[in-house]
Amino acid sequence: MEQSGRNKIYNGEIKILELLDGAKEAEGLTVIIDVFRCFTFEAFALYEGTKKLYVSGDIDKCLSLKKEHHEYIIAGERDGVTLPGFDLGNSPAKLMMDFDLKDKIIIHSTSSGVQGIVGARNATEILGGSFVTAKAIARYILDKNPEKVSLVCMGWSCIRPTDEDTLCAEYIKSLLQGNDIDLSDKLPTFKDGCGKHFFDNKDKKSFPMPDFFMCLMPNIFDFVLKAEYDASIGLYEIKKN
Repeated sequence: MEQSGRNKIYNGEIKILELLDGAKEAEGLTVIIDVFRCFTFEAFALYEGTKKLYVSGDIDKCLSLKKEHHEYIIAGERDGVTLPGFDLGNSPAKLMMDFDLKDKIIIHSTSSGVQGIVGARNATEILGGSFVTAKAIARYILDKNPEKVSLVCMGWSCIRPTDEDTLCAEYIKSLLQGNDIDLSDKLPTFKDGCGKHFFDNKDKKSFPMPDFFMCLMPNIFDFVLKAEYDASIGLYEIKKN
């Protein structure tokens, strides 16, 4: 963390919550955490110059927008598998390899992270969280100093908790409390656990191996992903802040 954050400690209330019920319960400044792969995908998209990035939990809404605006890129998955009629799934590696993102508009729909954003109705502010922006998130919270912070681990398809989301929440919490968990011996273990499908040849179309490594590069971006509702389109826009 940069010098401006090193001497700060967050003394407010921090809750670590889980899944869609956790998102609905979340209060205060809320971080919806989805490491594999929603908010890693979105961080890379905005870093690469995407003009606007909207999220929707409604598949039909995404397809309707694509029909009206052929130039839009619609990206989405359910249970990790690319949705029919979509331009791509949820792979940051394929996004980077297959698309020129400069000035593009993306509509993104996922089974975990996006559902958390839509479900966090009681939050005063919503951020998307993953390892690639973790220290930037902690810095942002320290600067804002809200009364309450909710860290919501969205898990697999909002059905079950996952180790990577839980560790990311614990890592952000540790940074807020003046610590810095050493991730170097923890992240590689995911290869044989929650990330093993990235190394299964049967799943490489939906889960390309590079995604695993891209999602587990801590703190490579110095911005946060902030969700703001845009009434003109009826969707949350994810902005680089």
